[in-house]
Amino acid sequence: MIFLSVQSAVAFGHVGNSAAVFPLQRIGVEVVPVHTVNFSNHTGYGAWRGPVMAAEDVRDVLTGVEERGVFPQVDVVLSGYQGGTGIGDVIVDAVRRVKAANPSAVYACDPVMGNAKSGCFVAPEIPHLLRDRVVPVADIITPNQFELGFLTGTEPTTLESTLASVDLARAMGPSTVLVTSVERPEVGEDGIEMLATDDAGSWIVRTPRLPFKANGSGDVTAALFAAHYRSTGEAATALERTASSVFDLIELTYRSGERELQIVRAQDSFANPKMQFTAERVR
Repeated sequence: MIFLSVQSAVAFGHVGNSAAVFPLQRIGVEVVPVHTVNFSNHTGYGAWRGPVMAAEDVRDVLTGVEERGVFPQVDVVLSGYQGGTGIGDVIVDAVRRVKAANPSAVYACDPVMGNAKSGCFVAPEIPHLLRDRVVPVADIITPNQFELGFLTGTEPTTLESTLASVDLARAMGPSTVLVTSVERPEVGEDGIEMLATDDAGSWIVRTPRLPFKANGSGDVTAALFAAHYRSTGEAATALERTASSVFDLIELTYRSGERELQIVRAQDSFANPKMQFTAERVR
């Protein structure tokens, strides 16, 4: 399996491609990373250096990859944090060209824009660009609950309202939706959930909530889910494998006392997930 992964990169730490590439490689996926930014570190530190890549520069890199004959081999196009406002159109065009070369390829979009606690942390134009022009051409999307609400103009807070929002998102174009970091009152503070929906149904998985939030965990989640779903075609299996790997990654990072995801130390959790969580069918 080959991924064309178009998202951010950092020199220090693990977000964007710097979070997604290695876990994918550890499960046997070949990755062609194309960077939308090249920062010293993620923006959660409040200070960083390095460029946002110009849309034309990203387009040139993609064209060079295409000229090497790679596009017919690409199984999944994955996108995450987009950086500049022109990147969305570049990604949509790349998806079109990849699918023309390989009609079985799919596009997995992580519509990165923010979260419930911090609000939007991208340029103001990005959420609208994602909603109006990028998400409609995606096959798989992996929003968190906050992002799902923005995409659909809703405020999902319960299982029923989250499922209704997922239906609205699927009506926009994507056939498969993974909602990360689902929070609902009946679960309380001890657990957190992920919800996956495709044409076959909807499944939810609950893991313990750790008192720790690491930048980049959503990028790992999106990458692993897309890969497992592509290889198995089963949302429940992909959900269980992803939840197992990501929980162990976050737990190891929390116990290490480090701020950055301990992706290298947790590599066995990607290659050999414990499968300690069971997905429950909810419809």
